[in-house]
Amino acid sequence: MREGPTLFRESGPRCITGTSGRGYPLRPVHPSIFESPPLSSYALLDSGGAEKLERFGPVLLRRPDPQALWRPRLSPGAWDAADLSFVRESDRGGRWEARQGAAREARGESPSWKIREGDATFLVRPTPFKHVGLFPEQASNWAAIEALRAEFEAAGESRPRLLNLFGYTGAASVLAAKAGWDVTHVDASKTAITWTVDNAEASGLGRTSMRVICEDAMRFARREARRGSSYHAVLLDPPHYGRGPKGEVWQLEDHLAELVETAGAIAAPTSMIILSTYAVGYSPLAFQNLFADLGAGTTHAGELAIPEAPSDASLAPRFLPAGFCARWARGCGHDR
Repeated sequence: MREGPTLFRESGPRCITGTSGRGYPLRPVHPSIFESPPLSSYALLDSGGAEKLERFGPVLLRRPDPQALWRPRLSPGAWDAADLSFVRESDRGGRWEARQGAAREARGESPSWKIREGDATFLVRPTPFKHVGLFPEQASNWAAIEALRAEFEAAGESRPRLLNLFGYTGAASVLAAKAGWDVTHVDASKTAITWTVDNAEASGLGRTSMRVICEDAMRFARREARRGSSYHAVLLDPPHYGRGPKGEVWQLEDHLAELVETAGAIAAPTSMIILSTYAVGYSPLAFQNLFADLGAGTTHAGELAIPEAPSDASLAPRFLPAGFCARWARGCGHDR
C-alpha cells in the first residue's frame, strides 16, 4: 500500500528524505507536513468555503484562502463576528471592512496593532493585498532556527550568522536576532524594510542589532558569493514575481535554481538552508531535486500547514495548507 504524507517532526522516524551525493534521490520521497506550533497571539479558528477565520491578538480577521475547499465547521454567526473582513475588488487586491462594534484596534482607515510572540513584538497592519505582515505558517521554520541556534551554541559557536533573503517584514529576522544570531536581513521593498525596522524597535532591538538592507536579494547573494562570505543559516522566501529597487526582475521559474545554488555557495560547512514558497505550481519533489544538486546534505521537503484550533473534540484535526517548504541541512539539524 502506498504511503501518504507524514507529519513532520525533527525526530520523525517516518520522514523519508533525499540524502548526500550529487544528483537526484534514487528512492521514493514522501512529502513532510511542517506543522505550525502553537502561538500565543494567533489562532486559526476555522476555514472553509475559500476563506479562513483567524485571531491576531485581540482582533478577529476573515480573509480569502483558495486552499480551503471544504465546508466551514463554525456557524455563520461565528464568522460574522470577525472584526475585519477582506473584500476582494480585483485580482490585484481589495479592502478591509470593519463590522459595527469591531474591536478598537480594528477601527479607522489604517488599523494597526501590536502582538507579542516569544521575545518579540510585531506590528499587524492589514494591507490591500489581504496579508497583514505576519505569516504564522512560518512558525515551524522559526522553531527550526531557534533549535539550530541552540545546537550551534552547544558546539561553541557563540554568534552564528543568518542571512534572510526576501525577508519582508522581518519576523524571522527579529526572532533570530533576539535568539542570538548575527542577522543580515535583505528585501527589495522600502516599505518592507521600514516595517522590519519598526518590528525590531518594538521588540527592543537597537538599530545595530542586525543588518537591514534594501537591495535586490539575488544581486546581494551573488555579491556575497564573490566575496567568499558564509552563513550558518540562509532563509529564502521568494515571491513568484518581483522587482528590485534598480529595476531588477525576479521570476521564480527563471531564477530559483540559481538562487538555491548561490545559497549553497555561501552556506558554511555546517549549515541549513530553508526555502519557502506560496501560490506557485510546483511540487515539493521539485525542491527536493533542486537541493540534491548541492551535494552532501539531507533535505526534508513538503508543505507548511496551520492546524485549526479544535472546536469539537469529536472531529478529526484539520490543517490548512500554507505553501511549500524545503529544508536542507549539512552537518546539523536533521543531517546529524
